[in-house]
Amino acid sequence: GVFRLVWTTSWGRPPVFGYASSRDLIHWSEERAIPVMENDPTAVNVWAPELFYDEAKQQWLVFWATTIPGKFPETDNSGDQNQQIHYNHRIYYVTTKDFTNFSPTKLLYDGGFNAIDATMLADGGKFYLIVKDETKNPVKKDLHIAAGDSAEGPFGPASPAISTNWVEGPTAVKIGGEYYIYFDHYSGPKYYGAIESADMKTWHDISPEVSFPKGIRHGTVSRVPESVVQQIPNP
Repeated sequence: GVFRLVWTTSWGRPPVFGYASSRDLIHWSEERAIPVMENDPTAVNVWAPELFYDEAKQQWLVFWATTIPGKFPETDNSGDQNQQIHYNHRIYYVTTKDFTNFSPTKLLYDGGFNAIDATMLADGGKFYLIVKDETKNPVKKDLHIAAGDSAEGPFGPASPAISTNWVEGPTAVKIGGEYYIYFDHYSGPKYYGAIESADMKTWHDISPEVSFPKGIRHGTVSRVPESVVQQIPNP
């Protein structure tokens, strides 16, 4: 009965994510900054936090991308650079049952490449972690899937690319027997699109078949009771 929202508060420090909750998607709790990289004072950022509820353990995972300079030297020069910062992300996470007490921060996924914008989908006893390969040299900027037997991993090697380049902000859902991943194609032409699969292996671009409000960017697909939706005022 409670909706949870997490978001990026800054592209740099302090390395925190934002959090608020609501019962109706209209009235929200006071925003809180959740510090999650205090264990490493060199952490550059906390980007694109995402939520996943682990039914087996009855707890939430919150995961995000962080660059820690020098930690993964093999891909130090693979991503974007901002002044003296070479972005070289991996996916980290915490768990919580109440969004007041959080576990120590741990590494969730290192696929051997610079990765951001992770999301997760559970199905058939498997957990699928979908990530963006943030490699710029040479350009990748595409989506991949890694599978595991637990929400906390370990996850296997990443699949070949399942999307075109210049795609980020994935969010996934299963509808009937089909899987859908929505994404933000953020380089010209800019559009919000989707890919579809029947087996989580072979994917087809269905972007021409979907439509979204103009200007939409990153988001998360979520199931919401119709009674809640009906109460939300039209813009």
